[in-house]
Order: sequence, then C-alpha cells, then structure tokens
Amino acid sequence: MLTTLITIWILHVAAMATPGANVLLVSQLAASDRAQSAVFAALGVTLGAFIWASSAVLGVHAVFQAFPGLRLALQLAGGLYLLVVASRLWRSGDAALTESSASVSRLAAFRLGFLTNITNPKSALFFGSVFAASFPATPSPLLQVSAVAMIVINALCWHSLLAYLFSRAQVRSGYARVRGLANRIAAVVVGALGLGLLVATLRDARA
Repeated sequence: MLTTLITIWILHVAAMATPGANVLLVSQLAASDRAQSAVFAALGVTLGAFIWASSAVLGVHAVFQAFPGLRLALQLAGGLYLLVVASRLWRSGDAALTESSASVSRLAAFRLGFLTNITNPKSALFFGSVFAASFPATPSPLLQVSAVAMIVINALCWHSLLAYLFSRAQVRSGYARVRGLANRIAAVVVGALGLGLLVATLRDARA
C-alpha cells in the first residue's frame, strides 16, 4: 500500500509542477495583489482534483472508454472554456485577471478555480491511467480512500503555496512592471492549451 501511495504521490506532484491553466490562474491572481482570491481559487482547483480522483477510483476511465462520446463532449467543453479564459486574459491587457473590472470575489475565484480544473479532461485521463497502473487488481477501500485524500492534500498544499509565494511584495512589484506582457503570454499559453484540446477532440471524433 505504501509503495502504491508513494508512486501516485510522485506522479501527481510532477503533473502539478508542470505549468498549466491551474498554475496560471492561481499565480496570476496572487501576483495581481489578490492573495485571498488566489487562495479561494486554490480551493476550487482542489475540489476539482477531489472529484476527478474520486471518479477515477470509481472507474470513470472505464466509463469514458465505454462511452467515448461523453469524453469528447467534455473535451469540447474544456477546450472552449480555456479559449474563453484566454480571451479574457488578452483583453485585460494591463489589468489583472478578473471576471469583470471589479475585484474577484471569493465565490468568483472559487468558481474560476473549480471550472478551470473540472473542465480539463486531461485530469480524468491522468487520474484514470495513474490509478489503473498503480492500483492492484482489487484495491482495498483503505487504499482508495488514502489515495484520494493524498491527492486532495497535494493539490491544496501546492496551489496554496503558489498563492502565498506569488502574493509576496517582491513578486507583486515585479509582476506590476510586466503585467501586460505576462497577461498576453498567459493568454497565448492558455489559448494554445484550449486550441490543442479542440484539435485533439476533432481528431478523436474522426477516428
């Protein structure tokens, strides 16, 4: 059991450390002098991780294999959502990432974090493949609960750490000087992720 948990922990930490939409959202909110909003976005991301990990334990990967149309629909929704986020980032220019010109409320930040994670079907594929490869043929309920709990703790600690680090005065002052450029770079990265997801969806639909 310990070996299985360590394997999942290493793979999950490596996946979280790879820059993606979740990292961009939390870090930019924090660097934009919205530390509290970044923390609530981290909580939203963590809730998404909990749902994906629990779904993987319950066999959602097998459901996607049995009903590929469901997976394609989720990929389409995820790709479109990332393009919407990228559009907001690009239009914001020198402004911070917000849903409007006002500051991001706790609920709005939580919703952004949750939707950014839950609409990413790569999370389902990651957890489904990792759990399928790491779990024994008949995993015990204790192992399943422990794995999900570990994923939640990992996600909460990592994204909360990002919120803390990027809310430091030195980071915020540096970000303020390059905010416009940073927003547009983030827009390009998030847009590329969304576009890549849509292209992959079309390719899968034709196959």
